[in-house]
Amino acid sequence: MDILFLSSEVTPYAKTGGLADVAGSLPGALSRLGINVSVGLPLYRSVTEGSFQRQLVLKGLKVPLAGQTLVANVHATETEDGVPVYFFEREDLFDRPNLYRTPEGDYYDNLERFAFFSRAALLFARATGMGFDVIHCHDWQTGLIPAYLSTLFRTDPFFSFTATLFTIHNIGYQGLFAREKLSVCGLPSETYHPEGVEYWGSISLLKAGIVYSDAVTTVSPTYSREIQTSEFGLGMEGILTNKSAVLYGILNGADYSVWDPAIDPHISSNYDSDHLSEKVVNKAALLKETGLESSLLERPVFGMTSRLSRQKGCDLLVPMLEELARRKVGLVILGEGEERYERSLREAAEEYPGNFSVTIGFDETLAHRIMAGVDMFLVPSLYEPCGLTQMYALKYGTVPVVRATGGLEDTIEDFDAQTKTGNGFKFGPYDSKAFLSVVQRAMDLWNDQETWEILMRNGMSADFSWRRSGERYLELYQSLVASRRRL
Repeated sequence: MDILFLSSEVTPYAKTGGLADVAGSLPGALSRLGINVSVGLPLYRSVTEGSFQRQLVLKGLKVPLAGQTLVANVHATETEDGVPVYFFEREDLFDRPNLYRTPEGDYYDNLERFAFFSRAALLFARATGMGFDVIHCHDWQTGLIPAYLSTLFRTDPFFSFTATLFTIHNIGYQGLFAREKLSVCGLPSETYHPEGVEYWGSISLLKAGIVYSDAVTTVSPTYSREIQTSEFGLGMEGILTNKSAVLYGILNGADYSVWDPAIDPHISSNYDSDHLSEKVVNKAALLKETGLESSLLERPVFGMTSRLSRQKGCDLLVPMLEELARRKVGLVILGEGEERYERSLREAAEEYPGNFSVTIGFDETLAHRIMAGVDMFLVPSLYEPCGLTQMYALKYGTVPVVRATGGLEDTIEDFDAQTKTGNGFKFGPYDSKAFLSVVQRAMDLWNDQETWEILMRNGMSADFSWRRSGERYLELYQSLVASRRRL
């Protein structure tokens, strides 16, 4: 079976968030299951400036865009898993300091950029004779691909047996553009209607991917149900309900080759569930690195590495900072995002320097040391399509405290002190009082270190590897191929 993965970002070549982690890890898991997987993404500046060996495999690919014909070059490399990766080069579109936007806002020509990428990927496959059973598209940046295959390439015999799968990583990013730009896409005018790409007077590339694909997945079972409701669907709930027969929730996986305390090169002392005393060594090192009081070795320390936004629950965390300080617990935060949250967290760190540490920005190695050094990890999200940090936390024996939504609901089982089952703590209502209540419950249990170690080991024994997710995708690919061949 031959699968083409198309994504606007792929680790380690280009990344802004979890999409890159999925597109970087899942192909390797699929390859290990015997699937021939290829990956495609734009040739960004992060690739050309990185230490990636690549070679030119196709020069002068002609790509129609907005009434013009542009030329692309295609380069190739290979991942450590042996997965071919293709980069689509167009200097004026992709050789930029950022992937999608500047601090002032989105790039004005994002529609042109990703329409070009989408069209080029299909033309490249045809030009090279690389037939694919399934083209797996990710998020709005690739939403035009199923639309192209259903319209412009509908009668092309080369793609007659090619199925499409579209994965929604976060429905909050919908790829909205003015209706006047439909001609930029190259789509027929008849696609602009409520059952097509039209969305409240605009064009939605996310909707295009949903409507025209053969099947749709989200990154957790609970999120697949949530986005069919008005609370979480963000206006797309009706479209998704209409697609419910082919809408699947497949949980993302964790890359344990990167996130495993037994082999992590970034932490002070490696450990596993049989050597939990070494976790204390990491806690002591983290307290020293962040300037927190050494007395916190005898008190619980919470951690959070996150985008600082309402979606991630920052408006629940900020109101309870003073109460956390009063209870003399530790808090280590790493992240960046909305200025109001950054300011509030900085002020709290200045007011309580021995208890709170806040680092604005992102530091991969510090993220690992926080995961290994804190006792509990906070994920109080308003909504969370899947979430990966809670999976990492489990592996590190760092107990997650999460809101019961999306993938957090699917991965965290609330601990029962009587049966000693469960791997973390969950709360339901989205308010600070409920959040503080579950934090207090976690602190109370932390005082019972014998039971706490059982809870830690419960989490460390969980398996959220990509193999499990890959097996689910393999089943879905097989179903799509069988359905396509019956047509």
